[in-house]
Amino acid sequence: MARVTVISIMLILSFFQHTTLFSTSLASGQRAVVDALGLHNVLWITKHESRVILSWNNNLTKEETEKYTVKYILSYKFFNTTHERKERLQEQKKIIRLDLHSGFNAKVKTQLFAKETEDVIKESGWTEFTYKAPPVYIQNLSCIIYNISFFNCTWHIKAEAPEDIQIFFSYRHVGKDFECQQYIKNARKKNIGCHMKEICFQPSRKINLNITVRDLRNNSRGLSYYKAFTPQKIEKLNPPINVSVSLENRSIKIHWKPPPTIGSASNKCFLYQVKITDRKIVDVTAEKYEYPFHKPANKCAAQVRVKKEICIRNKIWSEWSEPVFIHDEKTVDVMLLSLTLFCLLIFLGGLLICACRRYRCLEVITMPVPHPSDNIKTWLAADETHHQKQMSMQMEMHSGVTMGIPEENRDEKVQQQKCLKESEDL
Repeated sequence: MARVTVISIMLILSFFQHTTLFSTSLASGQRAVVDALGLHNVLWITKHESRVILSWNNNLTKEETEKYTVKYILSYKFFNTTHERKERLQEQKKIIRLDLHSGFNAKVKTQLFAKETEDVIKESGWTEFTYKAPPVYIQNLSCIIYNISFFNCTWHIKAEAPEDIQIFFSYRHVGKDFECQQYIKNARKKNIGCHMKEICFQPSRKINLNITVRDLRNNSRGLSYYKAFTPQKIEKLNPPINVSVSLENRSIKIHWKPPPTIGSASNKCFLYQVKITDRKIVDVTAEKYEYPFHKPANKCAAQVRVKKEICIRNKIWSEWSEPVFIHDEKTVDVMLLSLTLFCLLIFLGGLLICACRRYRCLEVITMPVPHPSDNIKTWLAADETHHQKQMSMQMEMHSGVTMGIPEENRDEKVQQQKCLKESEDL
């Protein structure tokens, strides 16, 4: 009995001591950390399919709870990761989604804040908790939506997974369950992915994946892993469409249109990247881009890609659009004129060949010249002989007339010609 009384007196004295310390810290406005006999927390978990509900409680009195603002600092880290998540909460629970993690380490501490100044008045020490989940046999789960209605998910099977397991995939969206349409298999005939098409997605409703690992030897229900996605966050857009490039006033001007999407198509939702030959990639929020280019290269190409960034954060870029080439204005004009003339010549040449074949012009031009007949040769030879006889007769007659003129008359005639010549010289 005396022992019980002594213990009671000691507890009362300890209570008054802590009350005095607590009042002193309030008066001085300084922070005081309480030892093990002061604030502490109790943690427990409630498992629910894809998530674990971590809850805790403290030993605060009702008066302390009403007089001060109570907040909790939660820190937790999944197994086999280095990233530690830290949050400040006012609730006494936290829903932790395991996804493909096999457990986590968590710790919680309580803090009291003055309502007027929000200064920390009192805090507890850390209370730690470790949760081990069932083994996880898959890793590197990745899902993507493309071409509006196509849905792909892939995963890797860990080396320590049992040999006789098989992976099955399904998902729930807008209150409906969907089984995998076509599995992707590895060399050991294990399912390592799922391909689905013609799927209609509600952009604001989550996709809840259910990946089940079953042991084929005993056909047991096996383990199930859950993961949720927002459709717009895993959508890979198609490249921008109607990309056009022009060179005006020594500036490159590029225009395009956004691709179709399952979510909001507002112009403010898209973030673009523009790539020009020998230039750095630039981020653009509008559907056009202009860049001064004083000395354009002989051949300059421009490409554009897109993702959603403003309305909802998406890390997946589309593929680059097909390159659109641009040259200097003068070069473009000369090349266009040369190409036009070449095409025109080809057309006219083809037309001429067709006309010649149609009307057999080539046969007339290339027809050989016929040889003369024997009668024509005989006639030509006789005519030539007759002509030669006439020429010889005329020459004989002329020579006879010349010889018949007297010598005197001939000298007189020569003398007359000389006189006429001298008179002309005078």
